[in-house]
Amino acid sequence: MKLEEYHKMAAVEDEMWYYHVLRGHLRYYLKRFLQKESADVLDAGCGTGGLIRYLQNQETAWRFTGVDVSPVACELARLRGCPEVLEADLTDLPYPADTFDAVVSSDVLYHIEDDALALKEMVRVLRPGGLVVINVPAYRWLWSYHDVAVQSQRRYDRRELGDKLKVAGFEILKITHWNMILLPLIVLRRKVWPAPRSGSDVQAYVPWLNSLFKGVMAIETALSGIAGFLPAGSSLLVVARKPA
Repeated sequence: MKLEEYHKMAAVEDEMWYYHVLRGHLRYYLKRFLQKESADVLDAGCGTGGLIRYLQNQETAWRFTGVDVSPVACELARLRGCPEVLEADLTDLPYPADTFDAVVSSDVLYHIEDDALALKEMVRVLRPGGLVVINVPAYRWLWSYHDVAVQSQRRYDRRELGDKLKVAGFEILKITHWNMILLPLIVLRRKVWPAPRSGSDVQAYVPWLNSLFKGVMAIETALSGIAGFLPAGSSLLVVARKPA
């Protein structure tokens, strides 16, 4: 991503509704499928460290390591309380095979030109039976100024994402869309209204609007729990396992 996007992320990721909801989803699925009191977890593409800091506070028995290709992101993550962060490319992870119990990759895979190789590296560093939880943007037709600003390579559909994980050697446990209720508003913002001068949609929201979006997403999360998955939404989340 562009350097200014990392600084924007660091400034808002602790409070912005989108990151708040995404972190909750990632933690929920890690706990649900990992089911370990103690675990070694790699944040593959840790950015400025928001997810690691959140999980450190919630899961104190887990051990967290982060990697990111950006030296700026790594430095910001360290300054913000994530000491175990290395500068590295996800297509060449600097760890031996069978090192981690889980790999989480939050809005990163779509930046990588060779995403298939990155997935193979995640399989390699996972222990047998290890878990991967990945979030990516959905729908090619939703490509917009936001993707340009954050230097995306692609957006995914459900079948494409699942097939890529299977080819890499993963067993799919769950795949679902999310951010469904707000999808019409996102379409308007991305495809109809004028693009903002600020670049991406990563920004601080006024408190009342931020709280409103969090409340709407809490309703969606409850609906997802009842239905088991969501058929539409601007993001795709997949949970998969390395065969034991």
